[in-house]
Amino acid sequence: MLDLGCGGGEPIAAWLRVRGLAVTGLDLSETMLALARARHPEGDWRRGDMRTLDLPERFDGIVAWDSFFHLTPAEQPPALAQMATHLRRGGTLLTTVGPRAGEATGTVGGASIYHASLSPAGYAAALEAAGLRMTRFVAEDPEADRHSVLMAVREG
Repeated sequence: MLDLGCGGGEPIAAWLRVRGLAVTGLDLSETMLALARARHPEGDWRRGDMRTLDLPERFDGIVAWDSFFHLTPAEQPPALAQMATHLRRGGTLLTTVGPRAGEATGTVGGASIYHASLSPAGYAAALEAAGLRMTRFVAEDPEADRHSVLMAVREG
């Protein structure tokens, strides 16, 4: 499994590892990676950018939880294509996005945080162009703390 935007290794990478899955965590922030290494020294933590993803491995699954939506609308389709090249056939992509097309700025801990999203149809088209098929889109899912969740699979 690849955890894109793994941050400090919690909660996604830790959740996957507890279930016996091998996880590679990738994040742009060396500070967050240092935290992940301290929390989970046995982990495979790497510095990198999902926009220029170029790893030698291919993965059964990629999770980009609370990270992918920080890319601009123009950056998202090429990033999806990069993710697709890192999935094995039958591999699944799981990411959080916005419930509809648009851009917004929120705050976390007093800092401004940018969010962007395509429409569900825009994601379906971008995924198809990348060789993925959207299998599920749930806007503001109450079972996922109101996150909008997108799943796709690499076929053939």
